[in-house]
Amino acid sequence: MSDIHPRPLILVVDDDPAMAPIVERFARPLGFDVRFESSGLKALEILSDLRPDVAMIDLQMPEIGGIEVLKGVRAADPDCQAILITGNPSVDTAIEAVRAGALDYLSKPFDFDRLTELLVGVRDGLAQRETLLSADADIASRMQFAGMIGRSPVMQDLFSVIRRVAPHARTILITGETGTGKELVARALHDCGPRKAKRFLTLNCAAVVETLFESELFGHVRGAFTGATDNKVGLFEHAHQGSLFLDEIGELPPALQPKLLRALEQGEIQRVGSLDTKRVDVNVIAATNRNLSAESQTDRFRMDLFYRLSVIEIHLPPLRDRREDIPYLTAAFVREIAGRLGRTISGVSPAAERLLSQAPWPGNIRQLRNVLERACILAEGRLISELDLQAAIAPAAGSALTAPASPFSAAPAIVDEQPPDLLTTAQAEQIRRVLQETAGNKAAAARRLGVSRRSLYRWIDRLKL
Repeated sequence: MSDIHPRPLILVVDDDPAMAPIVERFARPLGFDVRFESSGLKALEILSDLRPDVAMIDLQMPEIGGIEVLKGVRAADPDCQAILITGNPSVDTAIEAVRAGALDYLSKPFDFDRLTELLVGVRDGLAQRETLLSADADIASRMQFAGMIGRSPVMQDLFSVIRRVAPHARTILITGETGTGKELVARALHDCGPRKAKRFLTLNCAAVVETLFESELFGHVRGAFTGATDNKVGLFEHAHQGSLFLDEIGELPPALQPKLLRALEQGEIQRVGSLDTKRVDVNVIAATNRNLSAESQTDRFRMDLFYRLSVIEIHLPPLRDRREDIPYLTAAFVREIAGRLGRTISGVSPAAERLLSQAPWPGNIRQLRNVLERACILAEGRLISELDLQAAIAPAAGSALTAPASPFSAAPAIVDEQPPDLLTTAQAEQIRRVLQETAGNKAAAARRLGVSRRSLYRWIDRLKL
């Protein structure tokens, strides 16, 4: 997939074909490409594929009025600057155009100085955006610590704690919600300590069958149980003089917790089926998204094991508590993902950045990265637009990640393949409202609703819209 237009693009929507050469005469020397469309309805249909940076829209057209086209453009792509043009100017129309989101209102014949000023402003604004995004990515690179990015005070404090405790701590507990980057912290603790040249091994306690836990951690001897055809070295032995990261430690079976406690306190392990003990020297880093302190009060998790693990406890904040880091995380992720995909995407548009900064992010950094990867795949232009982001977010709607001003907030979610006769009244009204806001642009409406265009056509037919 390649970018549609490497230069800024102007879409001229006017039923007078003489407008095309006039705009081209001034726009091309300023660095713009120009696309002309004589039909307002056709312009709205191609808008989502064309992705213009500027739309110049004639007020009086036979099929659909310029104000309706203007509203459709702004609804379909809030980052597209719109200029309304007319041969019959009036104060009321100018006010209506501004309220509908127009950048300016020009009369025919044009004031070419004003037109040049507007286009230069748009061009320079795009260039400044590119510079800002590049600066954010550079700052993110400079602020990176052990694979983590954080300019916020809470993350700078976290980095400081890691530097201080890594050389000394033998057991550390990392707490925080899912997706906050606990394994990155564990890796940083290992790499910043004296054992960085030794092994760093990981076990996800939530992914191990309960009957195999003991063998995974401590190993077994041949014949210890059915299927034990050879001696096996456990993770504690493998990690000798290195570090062992036990992710989701709250999932550790209660029967195994005393044996882990002994390994931590005595530095001794015993293979399953063996009477011999082995000395091991392992730094143990554990992580959980559960409240082990509360669970230790109800015997769900051993209190003495909790205290042993939490000699040093490091808490990772959720992304919603460090929103000032989102632009830098976004810049770094987009640069890395776009480079891997071979795309020339430099970042996100201002409207997309606002959406990213305000979204709730229940899945934290992992969710942010996944959404941006989908958006990089979907994006057609130099920047990830708000629509690209909404389309990327749609698969995660079940996790409550929605845009703050989303048209879905007032009605139950619409399932893409839901039969039209099962739509609720609120959902049907939702479709009507989005179609009205996009001036009948079905491609834009489908994007905003997060559904396929085929499903939207079925609903329109069923609802007789």
